[in-house]
Amino acid sequence: MAWYFTFIIIYFLIMFAIGTYYFFKVKDADSYLIASWNMGFWNIVGTTISTNCGAAVFVGWVGMGFTVGMSGYFKFAFPAYLVSMILILVFSKPLRRQKLYTLADLFSERFGSKVGIIPSILSAFIYSVPTTALQMVGMSTVFTIVFDMDPKIGIALSFVLVLSFTILGGLVATIVTDTLQSVILLLGIFVLTYTALKYGGGISQIVDNTPNAYLSPKGPNGLGEVLMFSLSVAPFYLIWQSTWQRIFASKSEKVAVGAGLTGTALTMVIAILPFSIGVAARQFLSLDTHPDLIFSHVTVELLPPAVGGVVVVGLLAALMTGADSFILQGSSNITQDLYFRLMNPNASAKNMMFAARLSVVIIAALALMVSYFMTDIVSMYQWALRLSATVLVFPFLAIMLWRKTTSKGIVASMIAAGLITIIWPFLGISIDAVIPGFIASFVVLIVVSLITKHSLSETVKAVLWEDLPSATRNMDQQEAEEKEVVGASTIIAKNNTGSI
Repeated sequence: MAWYFTFIIIYFLIMFAIGTYYFFKVKDADSYLIASWNMGFWNIVGTTISTNCGAAVFVGWVGMGFTVGMSGYFKFAFPAYLVSMILILVFSKPLRRQKLYTLADLFSERFGSKVGIIPSILSAFIYSVPTTALQMVGMSTVFTIVFDMDPKIGIALSFVLVLSFTILGGLVATIVTDTLQSVILLLGIFVLTYTALKYGGGISQIVDNTPNAYLSPKGPNGLGEVLMFSLSVAPFYLIWQSTWQRIFASKSEKVAVGAGLTGTALTMVIAILPFSIGVAARQFLSLDTHPDLIFSHVTVELLPPAVGGVVVVGLLAALMTGADSFILQGSSNITQDLYFRLMNPNASAKNMMFAARLSVVIIAALALMVSYFMTDIVSMYQWALRLSATVLVFPFLAIMLWRKTTSKGIVASMIAAGLITIIWPFLGISIDAVIPGFIASFVVLIVVSLITKHSLSETVKAVLWEDLPSATRNMDQQEAEEKEVVGASTIIAKNNTGSI
C-alpha cells in the first residue's frame, strides 16, 4: 500500500507542478485550446502515444485479448491506427494550414457558422462527455482496487483531479505532460507484458497451449465478424478530434506529418502487447474471469507492490491524458464553435479565455453526472462513436475533395445519417447500423448537393488543395501588429527630428 500511495502522490505532484507553471504562462485562448499551433516534433510524438494508449490499452484490449485472442488487434487496434495514419498522411498538411481549432471549425469555415452546430454538438456532448466519464470511472476503479475506496468517492476524487489539472494549463500543459506520461505508461505496459508472459510459462509454451483460433487474425468467430467490427470502428478515426488537435497544435506541416506518423506507427506496434497479455492470461486465470478484472489481478496479486505501483501509475497516466484531452476537445467546441462563432464573434481575448475555462468546467461536470447516473457508459460510448462516424465521415471527405458540395447537401446528409443510425437498432435487423448510416450519408450528400446551389455563406473550396480564409488568420494579425510597430516608430522618429 505504501508503494502505491508514494508513486501516485509523486505522479500527481509532478503533474500539478507542470499545470501550475502553464497556468501563469498561458495568456490567451489560442495557447489554452490549441497550444498556439506551435508544438514540436517530440511533444507531438509523445502526446500521440499517450492519447492513443489510453485506458483501452490497459484494461479494454487486455480483456479483448482474453476473450477473442489476437484477432482483437485486427478488429480494433490495427484498422483504427491505419485509418489514423491515412488521415495524417493525406489530410494533415491542408488541415494544419487552415489554422483551425476543431473539426466543426472546418465545417463553419467552409459552409458558415450554423452548419458547424451539428458536428460541434456531436463532438462536445455526444462523444466527449461519455468518453471523459469513462476515464473518471476508470480512475475510480484504480482507487477502489488500490485503496479500497468507495467507488462514488473515487469518482468525485477523479473529477477534482482531472478538472483541476485541465483548467490550469489547457492543451499546452496536456501535451507537455503527455510526453512524460508516454514514458510512464509504456513502462507500465512493458512490465505488465513481461509478468503475463512469465506466469504464462513463456512465449513458446503459451503458443503451444493456446488454441489456434486465439492466435489467428480470424479469431474464434471468423473473418466476417472481424471485418464487420473493423468497419464499425475504423472510419471514426478519420474524424477523431484528438488526432485533429495534435495536427492543429503542430508548429508546422512537416511536424504534423512526421510526428503524427511516428507516434501512430509506434502505437500500432505497442498495441500488440495488451492483446498478448490477454492471451497469456488464459494460461493462469480461470476462463470465466471477467475480462475487465485481468489487469487488476495481474497488477495487484502477481506483482510486488514496488513494481505494481509503476503499472498503476501507468494506468492513471493513461486515464489522465485521455480525460484532459477529451475535456479540452469539448471545451474547444463550446468556446470556438458555439460561443465565438454564434454568440459573440467580437469576443475579446479575456472573454475567450474565460469561456474556455468555463467550458472545461461544463464538460467535466456533465461527465461527472454521467459517471454517477448512467449504468452502461461503455454502450453509450460505442453508440456515440458509431453515430459520430456515420454523420461526419462522408461530409468531411466531401469538404476536402469535392467543390460541388453544398451546405444543404452537408446538412441533409448529417441529419439523414443520424436518424438512420439512431432508428436502425430498433428495427430488429441484424446488419450493423453503421452500414445503412454510411449509405444514407453518402447518397443524400451526393444527390442533394447536385440539385442545390451554393449558399452565399459558403466558401467554395476543395480544402485538400485550396485554402479557406482561416489560413490567413494569423498573417492578418501579424500584419496589423507590424503596421502598429511601423506607425509607432515613425511617430518616434518625427518627434526626435523635431526636438533636434
